[in-house]
Amino acid sequence: MMRNFTQVSYFTLGAYYETELFKYLYFLIVLALYVAIVSANVFLIVIICMNRSLHEPMYLFLVSLFANELYGSTGLFPFLLVQILSDVHTVSYSICLLQVFCLYSYGGIEFLTLAIMSYDRYLAICNPLQYNTRMTFNKIVMLTALIWIYPLFINAVITYGLTGSLQLCGNIINKVYCDNYYIVKLGCSDITVNNVFGLVHMFTVIFGLVMLILYTYMRILKVCFSGSKQTRQKAFSTCTPHLASLLNFACGAFFEIVQGRFNMTSLPNLLRIVLSLYWLTCQPLISPLMYGLKLSKIRIVCKTLLFGRKM
Repeated sequence: MMRNFTQVSYFTLGAYYETELFKYLYFLIVLALYVAIVSANVFLIVIICMNRSLHEPMYLFLVSLFANELYGSTGLFPFLLVQILSDVHTVSYSICLLQVFCLYSYGGIEFLTLAIMSYDRYLAICNPLQYNTRMTFNKIVMLTALIWIYPLFINAVITYGLTGSLQLCGNIINKVYCDNYYIVKLGCSDITVNNVFGLVHMFTVIFGLVMLILYTYMRILKVCFSGSKQTRQKAFSTCTPHLASLLNFACGAFFEIVQGRFNMTSLPNLLRIVLSLYWLTCQPLISPLMYGLKLSKIRIVCKTLLFGRKM
């Protein structure tokens, strides 16, 4: 039976509650996080681009990763800052779809970048003699283009082709930002295509990337346990920050998926907000800190820049 529907021109974000007393505190916290994220990621991008010693495949992929952190953060934080100070938590239909596109494409680019970086580490550690011939400049350009073009295209199809064509029976999204799944649940028309496309995309792409990452790390661990002490040290020093970044992002995405698909109303509202924001706030902040502190080449360049000499 078809439910009554009207043309939706705006959405109301229903997860904001009792923020009047603390809204300036929340605003300062979010602003500080955004400034820290932008500063850390821009700093490392400049460090890598300005130093020829860092013009290696791993560091060039890091530039793509840091650029994506800036992209995803810009799709979220300015929006949050405006909403925190606003007395009416509404957003236009077009801006909401634009935010959905930005945040979901950010997630796709992040996951694909981490998968290709694991493949790069696999080649460097397991096939070091063939690394330079297999990871050529043309291949780096091709992989970087794939990292950005594929998620942007797929999420444009999902956001504007599928979600944007739905007839909606409501306009209340129970989150602090726009979410594709919550918009789809408001649909009056048949959402079977949306659900099937989402499941197929999740299974084929994410499952494939997970298998690639697991395979590369199984091979890397095999080399670590059977190789020399120097090989083990190189593997651990370059793979530890990557693995930590991957696990952090995967956990945040898992929290988001679970919260969206299951009834989590038993949890405090503030906790649900924190969990929904985790994958969008902690990853952009932790990644530059993790790579900047753990990768010796970046650490040396930073120390030289800050203190004027190698330490």
